[in-house]
Amino acid sequence: MQNTEKMRKTIDRLTADTMLDPQELKLLLQDNSNETAEYLREQADMVRRRTYGNSVYIRGLIEFTNYCKNDCYYCGIRCSNKKADRYRLSKEEILNCCETGHELGFRTFVLQGGEDPYWTDERLVPLIEQIKGNYPDCALTLSIGERTPESYRKLRAAGADRYLLRHETADPKHYGRLHPAEMSHSNRIECLRALKSSGFQTGCGFMVGSPFQTIDNIIGDLMFIKEFQPEMVGIGPFIPASNTPFVNEAQGSVEMTLKLISIIRLMNPMVLLPATTALGTASEDGRAKGIRAGANVVMPNLSPVSVRKKYNIYDNKLATGCETAESLDRLCLNMEKIGYKIEKIKGNYPTFDRKNGDDK
Repeated sequence: MQNTEKMRKTIDRLTADTMLDPQELKLLLQDNSNETAEYLREQADMVRRRTYGNSVYIRGLIEFTNYCKNDCYYCGIRCSNKKADRYRLSKEEILNCCETGHELGFRTFVLQGGEDPYWTDERLVPLIEQIKGNYPDCALTLSIGERTPESYRKLRAAGADRYLLRHETADPKHYGRLHPAEMSHSNRIECLRALKSSGFQTGCGFMVGSPFQTIDNIIGDLMFIKEFQPEMVGIGPFIPASNTPFVNEAQGSVEMTLKLISIIRLMNPMVLLPATTALGTASEDGRAKGIRAGANVVMPNLSPVSVRKKYNIYDNKLATGCETAESLDRLCLNMEKIGYKIEKIKGNYPTFDRKNGDDK
């Protein structure tokens, strides 16, 4: 009882100050009581409702290529996986996805893919310009990895609004155990800073329970997020992928992921925070659990049905049910059942809205 009261006071301080020192964060993360987890969830939900009400924003996910030049040890579409069934959508197929999504009510599209050398700036810029020209009422998010500062500036000038690039881990040594030597932690961080400098709403994030991850690594991630002040944060449990060095590693904890969603909400009250597909894959009703824990974004899949299972970045990735854009009505109903409302609007970061005069 005494420890429960201590944790409640710690969570109250986090709610009020949006910050704890590393030792307090460690004690909070190590506390496995249901009482602490529930109180943390309640406070995160309160803070999210204070900023966004009961709104949940939808993004139409278009996984447009699973070619990738990188060989990340955790990823099922790593370049050395010869068993991956590769595909690359054409410009016309991507535009068809956007047309379908717009008709369904999506007002944000997310172009996500591996680091595919085919998609040069010369190909991406006219595609972005056409999407924004066809749908001026929509936001466009990119999630296509590390590029040069010049490339980011061109993509932003073409009209892309947001960019997701997970930092994966704030610890360079841990980063080195997850990636091949040719990939650099310092370059990943430089890319994130270049994205912000280019004017993008920028998202970072990490896998929960990735191989070799420690509590201190997680605390480092939380401190990095607090310092970097991203507009978006994407986290989800690590899920092993076939034909990778980590295929036999344990899946990341759903409970820890939910706790971290709540902590991130309290540390960064205005952040756009998805309940990820990985969370839905790792746990039944994982998406709803993530929303209740403080998340406020979901990303149903707009990709052609024929390729959805080919974007297999981890095993058994959900590609049916409420993960699909076609089931938007069912998703709306499911959110209403737990007290939230799907909003068919851009759903921007609040300070970005004030600066640019957009509605949330």
